[in-house]
Amino acid sequence: MGATGCLDGPCGVHVSDYTPCMWVYPRSRIEVLADPKPLFSQTSSPTLVWGNQETIWSLTPGAMTARPSARTLYLCKPKKDFTKYGRSCRPVIGGNPLLPKYGYPSERLLRLSEPKKYLPAYLEQRSRDTPEWPVSLAAQNYNPSKRILQLAQPKGLHPDFMPPREASTSPRRAVASPRTIALSKPKQLHPKFMPARDPEWPVTEAAKRAVATKRILGLAQPSSRPRVALTALDPDAFKVKESALKAVCTPRLAELAQPIKR
Repeated sequence: MGATGCLDGPCGVHVSDYTPCMWVYPRSRIEVLADPKPLFSQTSSPTLVWGNQETIWSLTPGAMTARPSARTLYLCKPKKDFTKYGRSCRPVIGGNPLLPKYGYPSERLLRLSEPKKYLPAYLEQRSRDTPEWPVSLAAQNYNPSKRILQLAQPKGLHPDFMPPREASTSPRRAVASPRTIALSKPKQLHPKFMPARDPEWPVTEAAKRAVATKRILGLAQPSSRPRVALTALDPDAFKVKESALKAVCTPRLAELAQPIKR
């Protein structure tokens, strides 16, 4: 370096030390990312070990020579391994690990493993629908009477009860008659029965070439009705005709117009 703070390149080019360092890539970043990802294979690909992977982009000299701050040094410290202290309590994939030594549980574990008992007040207020309830001492020391002992006996069979009999050999060797065989056959369809027609069928050529008559064209015209909005606003919709105003009620109509008396 001269007094002026310059460097002489390998080709004799005068380069200033304040010239920014420019990194020249053989290929652009887009071209590198556009390449397909190679298939992973244990035989062709090297074993991935911590430290032999390449970063996404090259590190700058400033990042390589930078000094980390106290906060960065604190965050880069690895976590403590607490498994040696709580290995028996923390869940493990595949089940809990086997204990190195087998021993009897402590008194605390035995007391916690006992089932919870119902309170006496709850047992007394509980409904009789439950299968269990406390039996009083009076019921335990009670002497049943003869009637209770009689009712406690299981119900016996009826004197005329007959157990199911075994089928004799004669029905087993029976042969059905032609009439029985004919009656056992399922009911057949009527000879003139026609199955339901498919809702979709092809149009015949004669129907395609048919010409509609004037009568068919007249019937095909939709009926002309006034719109509902106009009918609802028609002031003469309920107008009484002149002939109806001059009509005279007959005695029979007057009799039928009388309300029914109940």
